[in-house]
Amino acid sequence: MPAIVTLTINPAIDIFVNVGHVEPTRKLRCSSPKRDPGGGGINVARVAHRLGSDVAAIYPIGGAIGKLLQRLVEREGIASLVTPSHVETRENFTAYEKDSGEQYRFVLPGSALHRAEWEACLDKLASLTDKPKFVVASGSVPPGVPADFFARAVRHAKALGAKTVIDTSGAALNAVLDEGVTLVKPNLVELADLVGMPLDSDAERIAACRKLAAGGRAQAVALTLGEQGALLVTATQAWRARPMRIEVVSTVGAGDSFLGGLVAALSAGKPMPEAFRVAMAAGCAAVMSPGTELCHEEDVKQLLSKVEIFELEAVAV
Repeated sequence: MPAIVTLTINPAIDIFVNVGHVEPTRKLRCSSPKRDPGGGGINVARVAHRLGSDVAAIYPIGGAIGKLLQRLVEREGIASLVTPSHVETRENFTAYEKDSGEQYRFVLPGSALHRAEWEACLDKLASLTDKPKFVVASGSVPPGVPADFFARAVRHAKALGAKTVIDTSGAALNAVLDEGVTLVKPNLVELADLVGMPLDSDAERIAACRKLAAGGRAQAVALTLGEQGALLVTATQAWRARPMRIEVVSTVGAGDSFLGGLVAALSAGKPMPEAFRVAMAAGCAAVMSPGTELCHEEDVKQLLSKVEIFELEAVAV
């Protein structure tokens, strides 16, 4: 059994094109499209595999697009544990406007799944014969799937004896925290929505993270802050990653690359601060890549020595 198993209930094919100028009505002549496998858990699996982890990915597929998705995932050397869906797998579309340097992202919701279809993904997880070290459930929840889907996944993962890592938002995030997880990775907007207040300072952000950790809802919170860096917080410790001065080409996939790097390093036995360093390098490497591309191992290695991590004042238990 792979050390890491990811679960993606709303997978996609990510399409990326270049276009000279975006304007209404007129036909916009684009470059040839680049297609990548996508969806939160699939992206995490791709990054963790690139960084040396043995990974398997659970996800539903439907129609011709679903078959293409499976081919693209397996082409990268990742084992696919797929379940059938009666609906065509969704596509997302990103266009890079060369005149302005801006990106336009069109993210589709995914079609509604029948109960038997989303339950099949949970059954696939529950039926693993050997326990993985980590189960990572990541991404959005499509129509027809209950908000507690990831919470159910956590229960199955715990029954396997695996550590649980979650990256989602809204009602799905709230439900999974009620179950209690090993690690959760919100961004600043998601955490602010969860606690119902703006988090304008590191002190407020750490307090919000620590409230989750101290309450047993998450043993650790990795809070990504975009160009402001990131925080990693437990009930008694907190680490800060300084922002890195890099040329931003595309922000697509940065969060998934961060999480993939973090889980790959933790799975390899690295201590929390060192895993945080790898995560930061992976997230920054992703924004250096064009379009919907994720981080690459050689870029992560080059950035590792440049990542600045420092521990904030420890809290007594």
